[in-house]
Amino acid sequence: MPPCRRGASGFRGVRVHPSGRFTAEIRAGGFRLTLGTYNTPEEAARAYDAAAWRFRRPGHDMNFPDVESLEEAEFLAPPPCLVTDEDRHRHRQVQRRIAIAERDEQLMRQWRARSPDAFFANLRAQRRSNRRHRRAVAAFELENSNTTWTENDPRWDDLWTETTSDDE
Repeated sequence: MPPCRRGASGFRGVRVHPSGRFTAEIRAGGFRLTLGTYNTPEEAARAYDAAAWRFRRPGHDMNFPDVESLEEAEFLAPPPCLVTDEDRHRHRQVQRRIAIAERDEQLMRQWRARSPDAFFANLRAQRRSNRRHRRAVAAFELENSNTTWTENDPRWDDLWTETTSDDE
């Protein structure tokens, strides 16, 4: 897997504003959560790491791999600059969203632990659906006289695979 891009700040999850301030953001559950605005990129990176610890991200997602626990990351992370009431309101909103996302991830872990059969059945159904789609595309390309696929293209294999156990 290619390394994650790091922006102009040099840190993961940190963006530079035209004003020279730095914003820490993290993606969780399809949402981009703004963690706050900071004076230095290091402060914003520390805030990102604290949020990454809260979301149980792997160590390679951290900006500072020497931090060994959530408590240490939260201790090292500075509080965001809350200048106006709007900033305070937005910060409370972000904290609520982080708490909701954490709870969702916790419930998903519990659900997977209690009912692994349902989880893997859903995964198998998604894979079957993907195989059917690939077969349909290969069949379409077979009928299409203007295909861009070469004769040795591995995608043709999807058309000729056995369909006995996959489609049941």
